[in-house]
This record gives sequence, C-alpha cells and structure tokens, in this order.
Amino acid sequence: MSLAAYCVICWRRIGTSTPPPKSFTYWRQIRIAWLARKELHKAVRKILAASAKILQSPFADTFSTVDIEDHECAMWLLLKKSKADERTARLEAVQEMSETHHWHDYQYRIIAQACDARTLIGLARSKESDLRFFLPPPPLPSLKEDSSIEEELRQLLASLPQTELDECIQYFTSLALSESSQSLAAQKGGLWCFGGNGLPYAESFGEVPSATVEMFCLEAIVKHSEIPTHCDKIEASGGLQLLQRLYQLHRDCPKVQRNIMRIIGNMALNEHLFSTIVHSGWVSIMAEALKSPHIMKSSHAARTLANLDRETVQERYQDGVYVLHPQYRTSQPIKADVLFIHGLMGAAFKTWRQQDSERILIEKALEDEDRYTTCWPKTWLARDCPALRIISVEYDTALSDWRAGCPAERKTIAFRSNELLLKLRAAGVGDRPMIWISHSMGGLLVKKMLLEASQKPEMSPIISNTRGIIFYSVPHHGSHLAEYSVNIRYLLFPSLEVKELSKDSPALKTLQDDFLEFAKDKSFQVLSFVETQPTYIGSMIKLHVVPVESADLGIGELIPVDVNHLNICKPKKKEAFLYQRTLQFIRETLAKDLEK
Repeated sequence: MSLAAYCVICWRRIGTSTPPPKSFTYWRQIRIAWLARKELHKAVRKILAASAKILQSPFADTFSTVDIEDHECAMWLLLKKSKADERTARLEAVQEMSETHHWHDYQYRIIAQACDARTLIGLARSKESDLRFFLPPPPLPSLKEDSSIEEELRQLLASLPQTELDECIQYFTSLALSESSQSLAAQKGGLWCFGGNGLPYAESFGEVPSATVEMFCLEAIVKHSEIPTHCDKIEASGGLQLLQRLYQLHRDCPKVQRNIMRIIGNMALNEHLFSTIVHSGWVSIMAEALKSPHIMKSSHAARTLANLDRETVQERYQDGVYVLHPQYRTSQPIKADVLFIHGLMGAAFKTWRQQDSERILIEKALEDEDRYTTCWPKTWLARDCPALRIISVEYDTALSDWRAGCPAERKTIAFRSNELLLKLRAAGVGDRPMIWISHSMGGLLVKKMLLEASQKPEMSPIISNTRGIIFYSVPHHGSHLAEYSVNIRYLLFPSLEVKELSKDSPALKTLQDDFLEFAKDKSFQVLSFVETQPTYIGSMIKLHVVPVESADLGIGELIPVDVNHLNICKPKKKEAFLYQRTLQFIRETLAKDLEK
C-alpha cells in the first residue's frame, strides 16, 4: 500500500474513532489527534511534492524508489503524457483519461488539480469524460456594499468603450444605462418586445423589472463582446465573475443563460483570454452544459469549448454559428459539411424540430429521441451520416418593425449575406465539400452568399466545394406575406425583410436572374420542396405564404408537399417522406466525397 493511501486511512480512523467520556484523558486524546493530523498534513504535502517531481522528471527508474500502487502509477503516467511535446501523445492521454471510469474520487480530483488548461479543455470536449475531472468554479467575490447584480451589470456596460459601435449596440447600451426599471415600464406601458433566438419575446416589467433590464444589458454586452478590445475590458472589469454569478442566479431562465454563453463564446475567440476563462471556472460550467439534454444549452457550450480547443480545432465559431455534429472530439473523419440556414422568424434549433402536430411532450424527447426530436439534423442526420459536420446558422429577423430586436436595425438580404459569409468562412466552410439546406428567406440568403462568394477570390473555395442546395419553400419570385402586411394587425409596419419578399421587389428579381446566370456553368444539384397548405398568421388569417410558382427556381426538381409553410422543414417522423428524400439527396450528392 502506498504511503499516501496509508495516511488517508489513518486520518479517517482518527476522525471516526469512538469518542471517549469527556474527561481529562478525553481532551488529551483530542490534542494527540490534532497533533497527529498536523503530522499527517506534513506527510501528505511531502507526497504531493514528490508526485510533482515525478511529473517534471524523465521516467527512467522513476518508480524504482517511489512506493506507488499500479493504478496510481497509471494515473501519474497519463498526467505526464498529457504534457508531452508530441501532440499525438497528448491527445492519446486525454482520450485514455476520458475513458477511465474506475478511479476513486480523490484520483479525479488530483487530475483536476494537476492537469494543465489544454488537458482540461480536452477532457471537457470528450464525450465520455466524468464530470469529477472538473473542480467547482472558485468562490465569487462579494457584491459591493449597497449594490446589486443589476447595478454591477450596468457599471460593467458603462465601463466599455463607446467606439466602433453600430446603431444596435448604441441603442441597447443607451437604453440599459439611461433608464431605470420603473421608467422603462412606464415608457413601454409595462410591455416590451424584443428578439431573442429568432423568436419574439414579451416580458412584463411589472413582474420582473430587474431581470428585464438585465436582458437589455446582456444584449448590449453580447454585441460589445464581438469586438476584441472590448472583450479585454470585460475581463479586466471582472466581467467573467459577474456573468458567472448571473448565470447561477438564472439557472431557470434559458434566455439569460443563452446570452451569457454567447458572451463567453465570443470572448473565447481571443486566445490571450484563454487562461483567465479557464481559471475563472467557465470550463467546468461548459463541460456540464455540454452534457445537457437541452440543445440550446449544449450547442452554446460546444461552441465555446471548440473556440478554446486550439489542440484539435482550427476553425473559429463566431456568434450565430453552431456545430450540431460533432460537438465532441471524435476519431471519425469529417468528410463534408451540411449547413442549415433558417428563414424569417426562424432559429438555429427550433426551425429544424420535428413537426409539432405529433403532440409528444418535450420531456418524452429526453427519453427517446427517435420518437421526438427538438432538432432532427442533430439527432437523425448525425446518426445516419456521422462523417458530416452539421452547422446551423442563426440571425435575428422580424415580421414587423415594432417587434424587431433592435428598432435601429435595418438589414437587407445583401447585408446579412455578406455578414454570414464572413462568419462561415472563419468556421472553415468551403474547406470541404458541402450542401446548403435552407427554409424560406434563408434560401434567398444562400443564393446571395453564393453570388457574393463568386465575386471574391478569397471565397472561391465555397463555390468550388458546393455540391448541392435544398430549398424548403423559398420564395424565389416573392411571397404574399408582404401584400397582406397592411391588412393584418400583427404585421403593421412590415419589416425590411418582409418588404424585400414582395412580388414586385426589384432586388428579388435581380437576385433570381443573377443566380440563374451564375448557376448555368455550375455542376451542383438542386432539390426544392414547397407547401400546398395555407399557414395561420395570428389566430384569424390563413395565408399561402409561398405558392408553387414562387418556389420554382427553374433548376432541379420541385416537390409539392401537403403541409404548411412552417412544417415544410419539420418532418413528422424519421420515416416521413420529407426527411427520407432529404437524406437520399445528401447521400447521393456527396456519395463520391463520403467514399474517399
């Protein structure tokens, strides 16, 4: 038995021995026990010091004079290997650690305390890793006297530079800083709407004024965190600890947690901040979140950890670009990419859920994802085509300006396509063969991105590696949505996105003509689906959003499907025609690439 184990056993025996009567002898034994524990502390410290020397010295004859049991010897060897000069050896060590499940608690703690940041991040991105590898985040500093989280969040926002800001950052910053909760409630009549993950949210200031003002602050800080110099200021001002306190406080509020994870994910794009992010305990939080059954939480954690993992990930995943598969380190070679682009009022995850008419509760999805999935690309497609990297993109949209995420924001399809194109290229899109899958307005963005890429030499890999495009009810020739906007209360003051979808839109006609000309000499395949059923807009209006004639690109196969506009991209089940035909197209189009 090793000296360390013997010390621990003796320590436990001393602490658990039967207490004698409280006499002089009793107090004398207490003193002896205290002195014994003091000596044991010294012995344990010597053992740990010896262990540290083992890690720093070559392995020749290392264990000939050190009494360590076989299973502990393996642990220290893995720790040593995880710090090797060769990258292959380090990766093997992390994989072996993650696959080890027979260690005692104290051994996991030793690894957690002794490993370096690179190893810790690797363990967090390993699917089989035990969460005991990760120490709890360090204690958070106390709030300042007579202060609150809301006030400190405002102070953090106020400390950030007011340079390099677009209109939306200025809007959210000034709104969060200049108005109190009560004045905001009075200003908006107790109700304020803003865009979260592509869907409208309404929050009552009368019920949760502090939480709502915190959301405005977070929206602004998300935008600030896209600027590297502002990330430095967030870190220097104690933002990592403040955001962690807010994250723990709002464990039951996905919207708050989502924006906090977006900020940390953006900060993780800056390598000089890696050390502070790790030491502040965020890797432990993200490791736990990555194992969450909730796709929003796990996907945001996957993005942050991938940005931190410079050992195996070269790509940079900016805000709004999420890898649905693989989210962990994998030995499976990735041979092609599939990109999902949602449409108007869509979202990176919810757009691609299973059709809601099944009436199966979300809780059932946690039990059996084959019965119901909240994101079929992540669940079904990843299993059927494991050699694909599956990416979903998110961007804010609105039907009307009064429900827009930012009233100052007026983004055209051309602006959005250029913004997304830069983000996707940073994520390595174009380095592999790829297929685009889009719904509604997302298909117009795909067309515009390809046209933009064809004009820029640095984007040429995206053109040469595009193998196919799937369009789910894309209004190539316009939609009735804009025509009805003046008659539908919900669409009062239609947004710029809706206006661009009108049938007489010059921009839409130019986009269609330019894309057909561009596609003439290209070899990529095209498959289009279109709805045949009307869609409810609000509770009273039924509208055929994209008629068959508008969904006809003029290239490839067009398949009418007996569903409405919302469900055209939501298969009822895995065996449904919509999913099976999509899967067939992907397999056939990428057949040669997947065989390599």
